[in-house]
Amino acid sequence: MDIYRVAVVGGGIMGRGIAQVVAQAGFDVVLVDVSQAALDDARRRIAKSLDRIVAADKLGRDDADVVLERIETSTDLDTAAKGADHVIEAVTEDLDLKRELFARLDRACPAEAVLATNTSQFSVTSIAAATGRPDRVIGTHWFNPPPVMRLIEVVRGEQTSDETLATTLDLAARYGKETIVCQKDTQGFVTSRLIMLFLLEATRILEEGIATAEDIDKACRLAFNHAMGPLRTADFSGLDTLLRGAHAMTEHYGERFRPPQTLRRLVNAGELGSKTGGGFHRDSE
Repeated sequence: MDIYRVAVVGGGIMGRGIAQVVAQAGFDVVLVDVSQAALDDARRRIAKSLDRIVAADKLGRDDADVVLERIETSTDLDTAAKGADHVIEAVTEDLDLKRELFARLDRACPAEAVLATNTSQFSVTSIAAATGRPDRVIGTHWFNPPPVMRLIEVVRGEQTSDETLATTLDLAARYGKETIVCQKDTQGFVTSRLIMLFLLEATRILEEGIATAEDIDKACRLAFNHAMGPLRTADFSGLDTLLRGAHAMTEHYGERFRPPQTLRRLVNAGELGSKTGGGFHRDSE
């Protein structure tokens, strides 16, 4: 299937990063959000990200300007969806919200359009069931920040077609990304199951007073070659997101995913990580 125009739904940190990657790959992109203020902020942040790439001599100034010109923004989901060959959903990790969105996209998008969810844990099959085209729904789990992280975890729903999988893998390659394929649509897929246990165990080590957050992260950076360390990663991703994910994983897999009290306490206090200026690390920016 030929893809020319991509709609990205959700103007937050993931959505704007995905939109930037897609535009850098040469596609026309429409970034959709319910808030014009969020879209204006997303466009400003994409421009700053491109400026950093130019400053690093990885992209020419004129090329960066062309990338930004490829990205339009809209608060009109239905109109944006009508003109899209491919839609990437990047909204809040709420299953009901995603199902409602996919039902709406199914009504608005061309019949041949492929619909991808950026969920990190929810059933692609359940999301696809809200549409009349479950064969054209697939999971594409991007990682934060999308312009930097090399992997997209591709997840097949029960009815995802071979054609949809092939189209998605081809698109990921055109975006400059590596892929793995999760062949069974299970809670948390491959990567979220692995990283969730790591993040929660790091939180327990902190809670038990065995080491500071700084030393836990330092250990993982220097011993395991992690980019940031688990607690800094949790701050960056959002502690509320981690807590919701841990609850969902506990429901499916049991006690090994139960969130520690320290995580609950921080979220209850509004200390959600980078987006609030404090979390496991008080200097989160």
